[in-house]
Amino acid sequence: MQKIDFTYFEIEISFYGKIYNTEDIKSNQNLDSKIKNEFELLLALYQKYSFDFLKILEGVFSFCIYDKKQNLYFCARDRYGNVPLFYSIIENNFYFSINQKTILENLVKKPSLNKVALSKYMQYFVSFGEDSFYTNIKKLENSSYLIYKNNQTLIKKYYKINTYKAIKDEKKALKDIEELLYTSIEKRGFSTVSCLLSGGIDSSLLATLYTKISGKKINTFSLGYSEYKNYCELDFANIVAKDIKSNHHEIVVSKNDFISSFYEMIDFFDEPHGDSASISLNILFEKISSLGIKDLISGEGSDEIFLGYESYAKFKSYYDFEKTLQTDQREFLDEIVIALQNNTKESEYLRRVVKKQNIYNSFGEVFNDMQKRRLFNKVPSFKLENPKQDCIDWMSYIDLKIWLGDSLLSKVHQVSNKHSLQVHTPFLDSSLVNYMFSVDSTIKLGDTNKYLLKKIASKYIPQTIIDRSKKGFNSPFNEWLFLEFNDEILNTILFVNKNTNLFKDEYLKTIYNLAKQNKFKQHLYLLFIFSLWYKKAYLS
Repeated sequence: MQKIDFTYFEIEISFYGKIYNTEDIKSNQNLDSKIKNEFELLLALYQKYSFDFLKILEGVFSFCIYDKKQNLYFCARDRYGNVPLFYSIIENNFYFSINQKTILENLVKKPSLNKVALSKYMQYFVSFGEDSFYTNIKKLENSSYLIYKNNQTLIKKYYKINTYKAIKDEKKALKDIEELLYTSIEKRGFSTVSCLLSGGIDSSLLATLYTKISGKKINTFSLGYSEYKNYCELDFANIVAKDIKSNHHEIVVSKNDFISSFYEMIDFFDEPHGDSASISLNILFEKISSLGIKDLISGEGSDEIFLGYESYAKFKSYYDFEKTLQTDQREFLDEIVIALQNNTKESEYLRRVVKKQNIYNSFGEVFNDMQKRRLFNKVPSFKLENPKQDCIDWMSYIDLKIWLGDSLLSKVHQVSNKHSLQVHTPFLDSSLVNYMFSVDSTIKLGDTNKYLLKKIASKYIPQTIIDRSKKGFNSPFNEWLFLEFNDEILNTILFVNKNTNLFKDEYLKTIYNLAKQNKFKQHLYLLFIFSLWYKKAYLS
């Protein structure tokens, strides 16, 4: 990523990221055509518009402008959360950074654990919103800006998704989406043309379109495993690589590779991150970086805007069922739900229907409310925003915000930053995202996941790729961790819990035993990662 720290008379700018539409902005806003980088662009826009220019920026970024004359800090993040921005205000001193380590180094005393962040993490892989794992360090939310002046803080959203349904014709939607995809990829064209290729629809379509647009033999990179072949997708990626004649690289991960990377990432992450894919991603990015590549195209965002998760259709059935319930039926089901009180996801979703709670919270939800009550001695509470009326809009929106913005993109940023790589996500071009939310939900849902994208992709990629079932970025993390650590996993969790008294020991043991059977493995992973982090941060 491009990082700029620059001073111009009484204005200092710290910028991290990439602005894609610099030339358009210079032309449309009548700015100096000689502007050559993001620093000069931000300076010109700030001098001309003060805080009112963020909506015209298209890119991945976080920045802070310090106006010495006004003694004012102006910070902002991109729309979807590609680049983080942490800040802390202690004794009227304002600290900010893209990572927490830098802020911690400037604090006299390490802040205490933020238990609300822990509660969010246990439910959603990561903490989200403004909560970091440290009480005195906050995160600026995506699509927001912050102004700090005279010891006062103002935070505002500069971008919100509009869900008005303007597009109700499928043919028009398909034509427009295809054009938007081309434009989005063209904005993100670089001299080192490289693409992550999993063998799924998203990356396969991007790699194919990128090849077509660039007219070059592009680099493609795929990840596989030497054991547990059921997690390996190299064969599908190879089909696409041969089809587009790319310069294809296969990175095969062994148990030793994975464990070595696991230790490395435990030391690297500022706070607990529950996505085990970061371990394999670290291996992949290290290899890519060693080849001198600096920019990558990746498919994040497609599942959220094109409804790629198969669970969306299942959850829609719950929403449809809820609408049919009469008062007496709801009362009857309430008694049944109370009697169930078990660990199945289905019983939890039924309980939410009966109790009129949010049925869908996020694709990445791990510990549900009932499980958290069994886990925590005292559950730290927080409130999730009210859902949108259209359940399709709600599922897509909340996954963009939490699962994508706070979990997936934060993982990709931290690992790519470690290897000096910039990852570009064409599906998250704001024009494409806004358009997808304007498409009628019935058209978007269709009769299969990624209905509209599959129709477009059928023109470009092999049908084998379109017809295959979605797998996600899976790995044998549970199997390998048990082989490496075995009972040390539980011992570490219990040791930390003895010092914190956050959890109930018996439920910790239950989860451990279930994970040994390859059940509740994500639940155990969250607990293990948190315990390792807490031990290092507070007990070492």
